[in-house]
Amino acid sequence: MTTVFHKDLTQNKWNRLDIFNQMANIGSEFYRAANWQKKSKKISDQAIDRMFELIDLTIDDPKNKKRLKEIVRLREVLADLLVYDNIYRSDVEKTKNYFYAFNWAARVQK
Repeated sequence: MTTVFHKDLTQNKWNRLDIFNQMANIGSEFYRAANWQKKSKKISDQAIDRMFELIDLTIDDPKNKKRLKEIVRLREVLADLLVYDNIYRSDVEKTKNYFYAFNWAARVQK
């Protein structure tokens, strides 16, 4: 059984968001997870769980079919960075910069 962290978020609701907003929301959870890693493992882990939930919803969104390679790779890199041993030598600040572009694009559309 899968635990649902965003209680009022359905796949249908998530699919209504464009890729920029989906990635910006994922980025928000990444920022929380990264910022809390040294302060509170529990709060960081909760943000990681929410982040992966949003990534999985993004993977399951049919409009993102052509972007699956990047999204699935992103999931792998974030897991390595935040949960495992960071064998890819990813950098938190560079990863934040990756998400800043999506935040900017999402805001420009409004």
